[in-house]
Amino acid sequence: MNTTYPFTAIVGMEDLRLALLLNAVSPAVGGVLVRGEKGTAKSTAVRGVATLMPPVAVIDGCRFSCDPTSPDPACPDGPHGADALSDTRPARMVELPVGASEDRLVGALDIERALSEGVKAFEPGLLADAHRGVLYVDEVNLLHDHLVDLLLDAAAMGASYVEREGVSVRHASRFLLVGTMNPEEGELRPQLLDRFGLTVEVAASRETEERVEVVRRRLAYDEDPAAFAAKWAAEEDALRERIAAARALLPGVRLGDGALRRIAAVCAGFEVDGMRADIVTARTATALAAWAGRTEVSTADVRQAALLSLPHRRRRNPFDAPGLDEDKLDEILRQFEDDEPEPDPEPDPDGPRPDGDGPEGGPDGGGRPPQDGPGPEGTPDLPQQRQDSESPAPRENAHAPEGAPGDGGGEMPAVAAADPFRTRRFDVPGLGEGADGRRSRALTAHGRTTGARRPRGGTLSKLHLAATVRAAAPHQRARGRGGPGLVVRRDDLREAVREGREGNLVLFVVDASGSMAARKRMSAVKGAVLSLLLDAYQRRDKIGMISFRGTEAEVALPPTSSVEAGAARLAKLATGGRTPLAAGLLQAHDVLRVERMRDPSRRPLLVVVTDGRATGGPEPLARAARAARLLAGEGTASVVVDCESGPVRLGLAGELGRALAGPVVTLDELRADNVSALVRTVRNTNSRRAA
Repeated sequence: MNTTYPFTAIVGMEDLRLALLLNAVSPAVGGVLVRGEKGTAKSTAVRGVATLMPPVAVIDGCRFSCDPTSPDPACPDGPHGADALSDTRPARMVELPVGASEDRLVGALDIERALSEGVKAFEPGLLADAHRGVLYVDEVNLLHDHLVDLLLDAAAMGASYVEREGVSVRHASRFLLVGTMNPEEGELRPQLLDRFGLTVEVAASRETEERVEVVRRRLAYDEDPAAFAAKWAAEEDALRERIAAARALLPGVRLGDGALRRIAAVCAGFEVDGMRADIVTARTATALAAWAGRTEVSTADVRQAALLSLPHRRRRNPFDAPGLDEDKLDEILRQFEDDEPEPDPEPDPDGPRPDGDGPEGGPDGGGRPPQDGPGPEGTPDLPQQRQDSESPAPRENAHAPEGAPGDGGGEMPAVAAADPFRTRRFDVPGLGEGADGRRSRALTAHGRTTGARRPRGGTLSKLHLAATVRAAAPHQRARGRGGPGLVVRRDDLREAVREGREGNLVLFVVDASGSMAARKRMSAVKGAVLSLLLDAYQRRDKIGMISFRGTEAEVALPPTSSVEAGAARLAKLATGGRTPLAAGLLQAHDVLRVERMRDPSRRPLLVVVTDGRATGGPEPLARAARAARLLAGEGTASVVVDCESGPVRLGLAGELGRALAGPVVTLDELRADNVSALVRTVRNTNSRRAA
């Protein structure tokens, strides 16, 4: 049996540890979303806190972990009588893999038993296993949207409802939901972010001594996990007892009108949508008071609760950086200084202060290793001030050489993008089979049923009952069936074919040459690309970016799901030099070739943003045309955004569009609200090819 790394042995990560402990005290807080880079102990902390949860009393043999003192009257394994046997087991930690199916998550009808025995046998899923425990989702931002919806609905309602294939089941599903994600791999939708109670940002420490202590403890654990855990057993037991004591105290904590007014003012001041933020902040502040051993919520509790519950709810658009302005928070709270003072909290020398910074460096008082621990006495002092997650980005070089506006000029400083706007939709022709999204037509696990087929690989996904019956019907006499009923064999099973929409790889090829900087066009161009990035975010696409200028093209952003990264790279994009259009197209060809090997099912959409003027290298226009025909010959769907302006126009972008066999739109036509901008898709290439 594997020995879990002790929760109290984790160095630093105060916000993460505090958020997990508050949810252990009050599961009604609604879980934690942990955002941060890889290798920052996110999974270690989650597994560690699961071992600290109080043991669970369950009815013996109940697959849904019913509480013997108050069994669920609607339990599918019930009803449970008063004489039902009970048992006690540790709280479970259930991990939901990224590739899990809907059946694995919510449960499903046992098709073979239903067809062979005629019974509706329900097989519970992970939501049933996680009841009264911890449900951990690593890389939650990579889960399909419909799975995230099911997961968060169950977490919010405390129950899972299954209505499918003639099965109607409802069972309790209350758990501590913890999701982790790397923002560079893409964001969750704002409405899904709102369903997580708290959020924390984690990053590896930049303090030398703290990093040394992390490595020292990890090496000691890897060398002898059991001995390492034994050295921390006393602190683990103390923390376990404290969680139980805080849970017992929680019903007696008073949330006064003054604290409620502070919470309402803070949520209104940060303009969060809806009322869930107020409710979660109130529950978090109450849990903080119980954790500190108090029965009255203080202003410090409200402040700390807001820092944990509001950052992911205040985002107004996908390009806003997460975080909370602490100066603004303090200003709002100062408006209530003249209110009736709340009673001072009782001193708690053994536990952390309400702000999460314990006297020994952490919310659990566990920053100090035991006297005989593997590390030195005590841990390095941890910073008491939270790092500002909205610190300004480094300024661009204001002294960059300012070349002439023509193709021969040098590098010019980056310009700000114009305001984004709603763009027209472009999609990839044909019927794909990529990941669920909102752009192009595709065969997906969800959507309208368009037909039936034999199961692929021997695994049945969605049963198409009518097609199954039609396949089995002609063979009934040969199978000896003379009376009523139907004999169905495995070969007769048919699965439903469903059509929905997929997400694509939208690869931007952006002209950053001197001709684009002329007449201040680059601001409008960046605004157009930013608008297309926003559209890609809403349609669940992956994005990549290539820029070309001077003598070469470079991959400004490798394909990723993070549109924030794309917006950041776009903001720093400088202009100047000649126009190596062919190099940009050939670089796009190489990127798409690699991505096809990595993910063959995700179809690309190439968006070339240029005025079409090729001036770099020998025969620049001819080389660009050959590169474009190479992409078109491989079936790459393309769109050309023509940035040419002024009274004299060469129409070179139109020639590029014909070589790519894709539509050409101007910056004005790109707007969805343009009177002539009806939805135009890449299907127009069929008529071009026919011509």
